[in-house]
Amino acid sequence: MNRSDFFSSKLFKDINLDDPFFDTLKQDYAEFEDWFKRKGDERAFLFEDDEGVQAFLYLKIEEEEISSVSPSLPFKKRIKIGTLKINSRGTKFGDRFIKKAIDFAIFNNTDELYVTVFPKHQKLVEILEGYGFVKVATKTTANGIENVMAKSINPTSFDNSVPIRHNYPLINKNARSHLLSIYPSFHTRLFPDSILKTENSEQVIKDVSYANSIEKVYICRMEGVSNIKQGDNIVIYRTAENGKVAEYSAVATSICTAIEIKSKHDFKDVDELIEYCKKTSIFEEGEIRKFYKENKKVFVIKMLYCYALPKRPIRKDLINLAGIDRGNYWGIIHLTERQFDKILELGEVNESIIVN
Repeated sequence: MNRSDFFSSKLFKDINLDDPFFDTLKQDYAEFEDWFKRKGDERAFLFEDDEGVQAFLYLKIEEEEISSVSPSLPFKKRIKIGTLKINSRGTKFGDRFIKKAIDFAIFNNTDELYVTVFPKHQKLVEILEGYGFVKVATKTTANGIENVMAKSINPTSFDNSVPIRHNYPLINKNARSHLLSIYPSFHTRLFPDSILKTENSEQVIKDVSYANSIEKVYICRMEGVSNIKQGDNIVIYRTAENGKVAEYSAVATSICTAIEIKSKHDFKDVDELIEYCKKTSIFEEGEIRKFYKENKKVFVIKMLYCYALPKRPIRKDLINLAGIDRGNYWGIIHLTERQFDKILELGEVNESIIVN
């Protein structure tokens, strides 16, 4: 599972059912309060602030035929998203919870998730559809008719013809691969699920768009990134901190998939660049304006944050074991198929999400 989080994991009996957050769930489901109380000794994920509960997620492992829906779903091990509600905050909050559910599925060696949702919850439906959930059935109860939406994370479901986000979090070994260096201060903010054990998660895990979003935008001036194409793999390489030896403190932390690469000339002006970046970039408007003004070459990488490596290969191992040339410019490196395979091996990537 993730090494850092801003979610709480609480027993149902320790969660305030009287919080106004739960009012709409009580309205949608007549049995909700009784169900909630029966779950007393089970756990749910939630996010709370000074105003109370803002998001709630209950996940359950099932291994059975789902006969209460039409058509029935065949016997299989699945993750049921039993309850998912998010108060919209304009911070890509929904992405964070979708990632949590998919991470949970991978951790539990399960390649399918499903959820029931009323069509009236259009925003939630759009978030689910954006990450490849599709309607597979309906469920009819006294509360009304819900859509049953499911997502496969089995490599056999990988489809080059659909939007890249629909294949999330699958890693396609048949694509080209690259290593992209990011300074520690930028890495910590952009990839909160990939922070190191030595970092203080309380300081870096915050409810902000660029941290929550599964899509990430990074701005740099490394001309080599223009060789990255849609669908390519990007290994995120966190450079060494000041005063530390790179051989042992610089590490590969994550695997991303490239969505698109743009240059300064693809934007008519800096305002258009800011609009493109504002939800998923760590850089503030003033920083982007300054960078745009001071640099002739500006490159923007939009990528899908697929996987935080369970084990972080250090620079020494990337050189000695993966075969990356020490003399390379490590800002951006094109990786051979063998080098990428070795990084996946060293990083102990769960093979269930690798498309061969």
